[in-house]
Amino acid sequence: MKPGTRLKSAVCDAEIMVIKMGESDDLTCGGLPLTTDGAKSDGTGDHMHGCLIGKRYVNAEETVEVLCVKSGEGSLYYAGEELMTKDTKKLPSSD
Repeated sequence: MKPGTRLKSAVCDAEIMVIKMGESDDLTCGGLPLTTDGAKSDGTGDHMHGCLIGKRYVNAEETVEVLCVKSGEGSLYYAGEELMTKDTKKLPSSD
């Protein structure tokens, strides 16, 4: 998967854009793989903690980074590890 790829969840309305991807393509939302076509699953997923629009999600090593472009109920996972929101950088103050 290359940067700029848009992926859709099979269990909710979530959509993400890949910013940085590790060696594996094992990216899931709500326990099911993300797809480019957005084909919906018949069942409900696991790990439904939600993802928020405009937030960047990374793994602990920061080898994977995705941007949520549409909110959804499913949580994002990479290789079985839940992705967490990336800390924001403080902007320098202007006088």
